[in-house]
Amino acid sequence: MIRWLLAAAATAASGCSGNQSMFNPQGPPARSIASLGWFLFGVSAVVYVAVLVPTAWALVRRRQRSDDEPDTDRALTRWVTAAAGVTVVTLIVLTVVSVSAGRGLTSPSGQGAVTVDVIGHQWWWDFQYRDVSPGDTFASPNELHIPVGVPIVLNVVSRDVIHSFWVPNLHGKRDLIPGQVTRTWIQADTPGVYRGQCAEFCGHQHANMGLTVVAEPIAQFQVWLQRQRQPAAEPVTPEQRQGRDVFLQSPCASCHTVRGTDAGSRFGPDLTHVASRLTIASGTLPNTREHLTRWIADPQAIKPGSRMPSHVRSAADGEAVVSYLRSLR
Repeated sequence: MIRWLLAAAATAASGCSGNQSMFNPQGPPARSIASLGWFLFGVSAVVYVAVLVPTAWALVRRRQRSDDEPDTDRALTRWVTAAAGVTVVTLIVLTVVSVSAGRGLTSPSGQGAVTVDVIGHQWWWDFQYRDVSPGDTFASPNELHIPVGVPIVLNVVSRDVIHSFWVPNLHGKRDLIPGQVTRTWIQADTPGVYRGQCAEFCGHQHANMGLTVVAEPIAQFQVWLQRQRQPAAEPVTPEQRQGRDVFLQSPCASCHTVRGTDAGSRFGPDLTHVASRLTIASGTLPNTREHLTRWIADPQAIKPGSRMPSHVRSAADGEAVVSYLRSLR
């Protein structure tokens, strides 16, 4: 019995720290949420003990003659009145603390240096960075890069069903409503890679609608921005050139964008710099050649119900397309 209790405690504790945990806050809004969570947990634990201990005492206590005396009734009345008063005060404190914690969650205290449009699809994320010049707009599907220590304003919307943007280390959940743009914000005070997830059931592959937030120093973020604004690199090897030709002549080009080529569709993720990303298939697989080959050959075997079909006509064409995509950094 003790072994099972220890195992359950270890499992519960493992969910309170590490990546993708609200109790491992890495930014101001996440710290407010974590502090509120710990406070509620502490109050609930005290109330739980305060209820169980008298209940257990009442169960094991034997009835006595003094229980029927008037003094006992008056004493019980005082205790019940005091308990009711403590309950009211506790509820008032919880309300005040909750309102205070939530006050700074809706908008950042300072001006956001970066505004990103977050668009939810079944089942992937599109992060669009918009600049003063329309020509500098670019997309970074499933991977959101942000500078450390800077509040990032997110304009969120869905293109199909209700989704929910959630990066536990950086902020709480924000629903994405079809056709309705709402706002939230995040901020990371520590460089790192943080995992997020759709938190609203949105269909067959809801569990595989993940995302990655990469927080990096401002200088590295600026370098990343400049690189992402560039068009796709030209293929340099015969296999890469063959892969580009296969890609552009197949239905791949009717779903994806590769800036600098004739592929300009917005139906699927932008692949202009796909090789620079950490994952593919919306966080389902690490971005390696092996996984990319598997994903292109048979997407339904990896992510059943995915909108991406397989259009590769031969293994040679598939390898060539993989080589081309791996060159897009």
